[in-house]
This record gives sequence, C-alpha cells and structure tokens, in this order.
Amino acid sequence: MPTTTSLAKRIIPCLDIKDGQTVKGINFENLTYAGSPLELAKGYASLGADELVLLDITATIEGRNTFLDTVRSVAAHLNIPLTVGGGISCVADVDRLLSAGADKISINTAAIKSPSLIDQLAKAFGSQCVVVAIDTRSVNGGHRVHSAGGRKLEPLETLAWAIECNDRGAGEILLTSMDADGTKAGFDLPITAQVSQAVSVPVIASGGAGTTADFLEVFSDGKADAALAASVFHFNLIPILELKKFLKDKGVSVRI
Repeated sequence: MPTTTSLAKRIIPCLDIKDGQTVKGINFENLTYAGSPLELAKGYASLGADELVLLDITATIEGRNTFLDTVRSVAAHLNIPLTVGGGISCVADVDRLLSAGADKISINTAAIKSPSLIDQLAKAFGSQCVVVAIDTRSVNGGHRVHSAGGRKLEPLETLAWAIECNDRGAGEILLTSMDADGTKAGFDLPITAQVSQAVSVPVIASGGAGTTADFLEVFSDGKADAALAASVFHFNLIPILELKKFLKDKGVSVRI
C-alpha cells in the first residue's frame, strides 16, 4: 500500500528530556546535556522548524508520566505543532497532555503491551493526534522492534508492526533506527523505505542525520514524509533554514 501524499516534507527537531533537561546520546546510550528545552523550542519555532517533538525518554522505565510542567512551558511559546511522548499508557494521560498544550501524542511501549490502545486513542482523539513510535534495530539479518527506551527486544518484526499500527488507526509512524541513532552517518534508508511504502500514513524518519545530503536521501531513497533529528540541530551543525534552502534547490517541496 503506497504512501499517497504530495505535502511538503517536514523537518522536525526532537528534544529528548531527562530530569527536565534536553539530552542526546549515541545508539540510545551515553547521554550528554544539550540545553534547556524551553530555549531550544523557542529557537526552533523561530528558525523554520515545521513541528517539534518532546520525548520524556525515561518516563517508561521509571514508571512515571511525562511531566506536564515542561510541556506547558514549551507549548506556551510555540506556534508550530507539538508532539509529546513518554509514559503514556491510557486515554487519561493523553487528555492531560492535550490540555497542557500538546497537539499530538506519541506512544511506543504502551502500544506494544496493548495494541488496542492505538484503536482507543484514535477513536477518542482522532488518528491525526496519534503517533506510534517504533524503535527498530537489525537483529540476525532482520529488523526487530524494541521497547522501554530501546532496552527490550520484542518478538515483533518491524514492518509487520508498522502495518498493524497503521491498520489500528495510527495517524503517523515515527521510525527510529537504533543502529543509526546519534551516529551522524545517515538515516537507515532500507527499513525507512520499506515501512514508508507499506503504510498509508506519513512516516517520520529518525536516527542518523549528519549532513544535508542525509536529509535529501531519506526523502528520495527513504521515501519518508518527514525527517526528525536532534544533535545536528541542537548544536547548530545544520541550521534548519539552510537545510530547507538546500532541499528546495534539489527539488524537494519544503515550507520556507
């Protein structure tokens, strides 16, 4: 089932939050401080980001909900869509996050534990609100889903799980390659293209951005609808406006 969209490709910075601060790691480990969530968010809103993703990366393993104060603070200063994830396990969690200013929510581990949660949230809030995040890693020649912040290998094949999420009502798939994450060596194009061509909803590619050419490749060869990155934006290695001008010059439809 091919993706059918002619919409502009989106550039999405991601803020991974731990203890109220933005952090970044490599292959989901060795986290380092990357700045204030509020200051980074305000900067991205003024520098051409299409959307922003805010993930409380330790919410699931620490057994607590995403802290609402950070969400409220960031949302109050944004004029672009905000997706929030981390520790979401029920309709009430989503209600609280949307009330705090989130436009969309991202679920991962909770959806794996209870796939019907995707159906419930899509019915309660609309598919456009529901992003299913899939953390994938190459295992024995295939791609397998991981949960709990990438710590637990699940008995789920990545492509099959993406299709099930699509069928259950997810509005978008946020696909993160754990192998590429933080390496700046380029997105995982094969699995991104496979998922993008198998589902009918937009796919956000994540993990591996290092150069402007990487973004061009993930939109062309990877068939992605959006590209998400963290460190290259946090440390201003790739200014978003320059990236968009580069993509536009290469014939990619982007909003400038």
